Amino acid sequence: MRRILFLLVFFALLAISACGPRPATTPIAPPAVSPTASPLPAEPTATSEPQPVTLTVMTHDSFAASEDVIKAFESANNVKLVFLPSGDTGAALNKAILSKEAPLADVFYGVDNTFLSRALEADLFEPYRSPLLDAIPPEFQLDPQHRVTPVDYGDVCINYDKAYFAEKNLPVPQTLEDLTRPDYKGLLVVENPATSSPGLAFLLATIAHFGDPGYLDFWRALKANDVVIVPDWETAYYTNFSASSGKGPQPMVVSYGSSPPAEVIFAEKPLEEAPTASLIGPDMCFRQIEFVGILKGTKQRELAQKFVDFMLSPTFQEDMPLQMFVFPVNPQAKLPDAFVQYAQIPQQPARLDPTQIAANREKWIQAWTDLMLK
Repeated sequence: MRRILFLLVFFALLAISACGPRPATTPIAPPAVSPTASPLPAEPTATSEPQPVTLTVMTHDSFAASEDVIKAFESANNVKLVFLPSGDTGAALNKAILSKEAPLADVFYGVDNTFLSRALEADLFEPYRSPLLDAIPPEFQLDPQHRVTPVDYGDVCINYDKAYFAEKNLPVPQTLEDLTRPDYKGLLVVENPATSSPGLAFLLATIAHFGDPGYLDFWRALKANDVVIVPDWETAYYTNFSASSGKGPQPMVVSYGSSPPAEVIFAEKPLEEAPTASLIGPDMCFRQIEFVGILKGTKQRELAQKFVDFMLSPTFQEDMPLQMFVFPVNPQAKLPDAFVQYAQIPQQPARLDPTQIAANREKWIQAWTDLMLK
């Protein structure tokens, strides 16, 4: 209604002015100001702040960051960050590849070392070497051309229920081979590697340790030892695992090295110690490294570079552990107390070259499926 009234008044004034005298062709001199009159103060000139530029960041669905951390970057760079969650890592990467001719974002965060070669072969990223990489250990820098930059890492490990093993007076397994012993029959739940990221990571750990095709002999022994297979991490951890739900039948589960501190942080009642711990023997954990890259075709290259730098800064790196339960790659970043006290870092995590993973991933998963589910 206000808009209609405004338009009526506007057109009425326009009609009146059209009927009035036309302005002179020469400017009319302003009236002389009396010496005794005080000049009117000049009206302030309206100065508008430049509008923020939008920077779009495609991520997997697990991305999270504190609001004040995001706002700090936005304020410092007069930018509006827009995050585009795009499914799990594989789904997000597929979306980025399918839209590479007309990119949906300026930056992509979340591709890990299990999908890295596929992302690089798709030629998605513009090379950029952040000056902050000088502080990052070489073990995380997997692309010598700097098309992607490491941001965080996490270890997929077997977590165990400490109370169960104490009550049963059962020694904790120290190696992958121990898991096939009769003492642990039916005590381990794992996720299907075809449908679960931690499930795939654990499969890769066994391949790194036993080789191909030796890993199939290990899984054949696990199957004979009544390993339990479920489709996803949520089912494994919250339904089957005895420590989290208190009702599950399995005291060992494939989860994350950051799960024990999470148990303390999210406990309904304060805990003096974590009820779970990780098995961190040689090759028992697979290290996942996540990267960020600048997508080709961005019109905000300079801002994208600043965002990559920001993700390596202590401000962002120190925010990640309690947001995404991952570890910072920047050793200058301080860990939360719960991570220092309850997380265990394996000295010899399992590793595979990303090109080897890319070349064999589907074959390995299919061979595992044929053995374990048929």
